[in-house]
Amino acid sequence: MLITWWYFYLAARSFVEQSKYCSTLNMASILQRLITPLFSGPPEPPRNKVTVVGVGQVGMACAVSILLRELADELALVDVMEDKLKGEMMDLQHGSLFLKTPKIVADKGKYYSVTANSRIVVVTAGVRQQEGESRLNLVQRNVNIFKHIVPQIVRYSPDCTIIVVSNPVDVLTYVTWKLSGFPKHRVIGSGTNLDSARFRFLMAEKLGIHPSSFNGWILGEHGDTSVPVWSGTNVAGVNLQTLNPDIGTENDSENWRETHKMVVDSAYDVIKLKGYTNWAIGLSVADLTESIMRNMNRIHPVSTMVKGMYGISDEVYLSLPCVLNSGGVCSVVNMTLTEDEVAQLQASAGTLWDIQKDLQDV
Repeated sequence: MLITWWYFYLAARSFVEQSKYCSTLNMASILQRLITPLFSGPPEPPRNKVTVVGVGQVGMACAVSILLRELADELALVDVMEDKLKGEMMDLQHGSLFLKTPKIVADKGKYYSVTANSRIVVVTAGVRQQEGESRLNLVQRNVNIFKHIVPQIVRYSPDCTIIVVSNPVDVLTYVTWKLSGFPKHRVIGSGTNLDSARFRFLMAEKLGIHPSSFNGWILGEHGDTSVPVWSGTNVAGVNLQTLNPDIGTENDSENWRETHKMVVDSAYDVIKLKGYTNWAIGLSVADLTESIMRNMNRIHPVSTMVKGMYGISDEVYLSLPCVLNSGGVCSVVNMTLTEDEVAQLQASAGTLWDIQKDLQDV
């Protein structure tokens, strides 16, 4: 009788335990039943995170170009326009199957915690110039915006490199450097990287070759006072100035000087036709991002602090050939410029200083 009772007790207990197990299985989520974690704890921070501040046409062109070149393991977007920001994030997330960036996040401009641990922060935010507005007034309005943006970038990513794209890019790169307190090698302006690309395309088209086979530089301001280095233009090591000593001057019968004018007018022409520029600058910024992210030591004409170079005594940012690697601007190449080119570079610096010296709260 005792044995029979004990048998029924064990059977009942087994039934209860089995019921509990089945109940636990039913309550467990698909995720819990599918995947068994091997360690617990917070995930590691991203190693190659890129933040883009501003999701307008330029910001999104930068973001897409960076994603397509597979440069980031996380992309963060920030903007004050909450609905557009969320829409752009969702649109990119829905294309994740076709990308190699596993995480795309966003948050409105008031909260920059989403940008934490960025290696590179690309700033495209800012206001456009109004009809009849002076450049000084435009810059001052953008300074007021940057006074909110830059401290937040520094707070959440104190070791990042900042690439400024917002116009006027040289002055706003100077403003970013001042507001951030970063060393000058970690604050870079996109500068004349795009101007030089336009120059190489237009010159190569006239010569019937690919842009990568023509070597030429645009330095100085990203704007009307940019400086074409005609003395350094070459194809396969053949200096064009040796073939035509008057190249780029008023005495040039072939009028190569017109090519630089086309470079300066390029943005205006595109804006007149489609309302804005975005793809070329997006590709340009992705190129800079790659050189930094992959520690490539490639040379780009980007905006950097030039005080003490080429007889420039003011604290201005303008474009010179810079070696970019994981630390930002590693070094600057000392180009052999003609006296006229140096004078043009100094004039370009003077134009920028005339705007900077009257800025307030920088």
